[in-house]
Amino acid sequence: MSDKRPRRTFAVISHPDAGKSTLTEALALHARVINQAGAVHGKDDRKATVSDWMDMEKARGISITSAALQFVYRDHVINLVDTPGHSDFSEDTYRVLSAVDSAVMLVDAGKGLEPQTLKLFRVCALRGIPVITVINKWDRPGLSPLALMDEIEQQIKLRPTPLTWPVGEAGDFRGVLDRRTGEFVKYTRTAGGAERAPERRMTSDEVEDVDADVWANATDESELLSLDGADHDQKRFLAGETTPVMFASALQNFGVAQLLELLLELAPGPSATAGVDGTVRQVDDAFSAFVFKVQSGMNSAHRDRLAYARVVSGTFERGMVVTHASTGRPFTTKYAQSVFGRTTSSAEHAEPGDIIGFVNAQALRVGDTVYDGDPIDYPPVPSFAPEHFMTATAADIGRYKQFRRGIEQLDQEGVVQVLRSDLRGDQSPVLAAVGPLQFEVVEERMKNEFSSPIRLSRLDYQVARRTDAEGARALAGTRGLEVLQRTDGTYMALFTDKWRANKVARDNPDVMLEELPAGDV
Repeated sequence: MSDKRPRRTFAVISHPDAGKSTLTEALALHARVINQAGAVHGKDDRKATVSDWMDMEKARGISITSAALQFVYRDHVINLVDTPGHSDFSEDTYRVLSAVDSAVMLVDAGKGLEPQTLKLFRVCALRGIPVITVINKWDRPGLSPLALMDEIEQQIKLRPTPLTWPVGEAGDFRGVLDRRTGEFVKYTRTAGGAERAPERRMTSDEVEDVDADVWANATDESELLSLDGADHDQKRFLAGETTPVMFASALQNFGVAQLLELLLELAPGPSATAGVDGTVRQVDDAFSAFVFKVQSGMNSAHRDRLAYARVVSGTFERGMVVTHASTGRPFTTKYAQSVFGRTTSSAEHAEPGDIIGFVNAQALRVGDTVYDGDPIDYPPVPSFAPEHFMTATAADIGRYKQFRRGIEQLDQEGVVQVLRSDLRGDQSPVLAAVGPLQFEVVEERMKNEFSSPIRLSRLDYQVARRTDAEGARALAGTRGLEVLQRTDGTYMALFTDKWRANKVARDNPDVMLEELPAGDV
């Protein structure tokens, strides 16, 4: 029997170290799907963040790859995706944003809008994704709340409409003023923020003397916001004109319960989606889904490969035979899984908005569509323009078979883009990345997962342009560039710098040299 409860599917995004993974665990804690939260830089006796499972993530305290968590809260099914914040992994974040209906953007109260935060806001705007803003780390010294509201409005052109307002300045977090009810929600700290923070709601008349001054200041500022028209309007929020704002401390579990309630109340659910040919698939139509991520190595006990798919329409039933849009071939879904971080369990059913994992589905690639009934093919997820290039060779030529299998797997996952040419051959492919940290992930995983340490040699190229087979022939032998082919068949012309790329384009006006989407959007 399928589960028709409403769905909320959203991503948590921000600049690195703003608290994404910590918030992810705090949300799971409040939904009672884990018993104790452990911050990314947790104490020795607390487990690592449930959504950070790679050794590099645990060692560095950052999210390198996105992770999906599904749990039930009240009468809703929540599909939460924790994403990398570091700009070097922006392709992974962008892929995730193609699979969600809304986003929760964390802003560090002490740092305001940081560069990657601004980029991610722009990505959400381009994709039409409504954004809820959480001002995090209010338990630490930081900027004034009014200054943060001005920064949001001026820099990202979204009107902030606070739903809660802090009682107590940054670093002295007493609780929040619920601007829609006028109540004071007072927080009580727990040991290390490991458990749900107790909350007490009270009317203005019940506020105790110890909080009187900070409460009066919060109510005065809230009245100023109302006079300025900064109150929530659902239509404007869904249209991408405003962003509801909340104040919280994910580490202390302050404000997390309100965020969960807000997601149920305001965040949009799944809706009709258009295919590449303009065909629209309604939520209640026959089953369809698209793959937005491929990941392997989640279980060190055996070699696994999981293709994450977002259900777009219809009801999924395990074992159903669907059509793989890119090949037209049947695809059996016998080994579908529900995902909670690195933990999986058999998925018998799934509804629009749910994220399911297809195990060891070798035919599936990022951007692929699977469907039942009438044909549908959803738009592909674009690859960003790489700016860093290295050749990769096996450190031990006797392990070339493992080397080749590992490079192929990481290519399919989108960890890096893999470029080849007849001249270089398969033994020395070129790895192309948006950011240099991607190469460190490749080195780590090739060594530990595929038992094939590699040697990387930097190339001097900095710019890539898309060309075609005719362009590849025309540019062959030209100084200062090299043409290689990506695994998906795309020809890439690599240049040492933008000046040379522009000069070659001027000297060869009949040759296709298109710019690729930039990772900084």
